[in-house]
Amino acid sequence: MTSELLGGALIGTAAALLWLGIGRISGMTGVISSLFSLQISRYRWALWFLAGVIIANPLYRLAGGQVSIDMNDSMPLWLTAGVLVGFGTYIGNGCTSGHGVCGIGRFSPRSIVSTVTFIVTGMITVTLMNGVAG
Repeated sequence: MTSELLGGALIGTAAALLWLGIGRISGMTGVISSLFSLQISRYRWALWFLAGVIIANPLYRLAGGQVSIDMNDSMPLWLTAGVLVGFGTYIGNGCTSGHGVCGIGRFSPRSIVSTVTFIVTGMITVTLMNGVAG
């Protein structure tokens, strides 16, 4: 429980620093799309942000932390899930991290609706998968 609280606090702090520092929202959709921008000012911060995301796990492990990821399902299921998440991100105009962390923090109605929709859809999906797939 302590590590989850610490992780949430670090994510919130990073999002606040990014927004207060350079006025950027720290959703991964915006980060990835900024990497394809031709403007260096939009590209540079996203590159540093993504580098931080990538090196966080190895640094955490070096500090003695343990990461447990269980990926036992089939590759077609993962690909289908990825396409559905991408489609949801497209129609929701942003990803869950951007809406959930930054949007709700700014009291954005669109972000609140998006985050609630994601959570409810996730609950239904897990319920169906546990009921159907066992």
